[in-house]
Amino acid sequence: MLRGFFVIFLLCTIAILAVFGFRGQVSTAPPLGTVPIGYEMPKPHAPETQAMSVGPWSHPNASFSVGTDYYDTGKMGDHWGTGIPLEVTRELMERGQQRFNITCAMCHGAAAMGNGIVKQYGLATVVSLQDERIRKMSDGEIFNTITNGKNTMMAYGPNIIVPDRWAIIAYLRSLQRSQNAVIADVPPEHRADLDKPAENKPPEAKPAAKPEAPKK
Repeated sequence: MLRGFFVIFLLCTIAILAVFGFRGQVSTAPPLGTVPIGYEMPKPHAPETQAMSVGPWSHPNASFSVGTDYYDTGKMGDHWGTGIPLEVTRELMERGQQRFNITCAMCHGAAAMGNGIVKQYGLATVVSLQDERIRKMSDGEIFNTITNGKNTMMAYGPNIIVPDRWAIIAYLRSLQRSQNAVIADVPPEHRADLDKPAENKPPEAKPAAKPEAPKK
């Protein structure tokens, strides 16, 4: 009886020490050899005579929402604002395309029509971003949706840095325009190009010849 008591006491003591004695300390610092989510390694410094272009998403400008201005919230006063608060360059658009394809396309599809791969696995509530309601939605409200999520869409604010969210929105606007373009969107000097046959068009396959009847 006494021996059993000591065995139980010893096991309980070991369990308590295991739970409370070796917990260590809580820290927000990343473990050695890792980087925080959304961080991109800084580009090497170039000589002054060979300046390198550093995107707004690159260190040290990469950040998550830290302010209360339009850039960080999508709001202008009490209303959703409109406009991309970054210079819309080719580099920004390419970054937006990359991040859209990584983060958004699996649900919304490569052309933002709501036909991503997840729809084949039962998630039927994905919204088409080509819908008239979304096309007329302000940029700030889309930014807020990316940041905080909506309905079945999770919040991406903790995972996508602020400039990447704006890059995604800039690319989305180009997708929306490309899928709803009219002839007036084409510069007059290029409209004649629309009637030209596509280059490198594969030759049309010739119908297979009918086999000849065997001679008697």
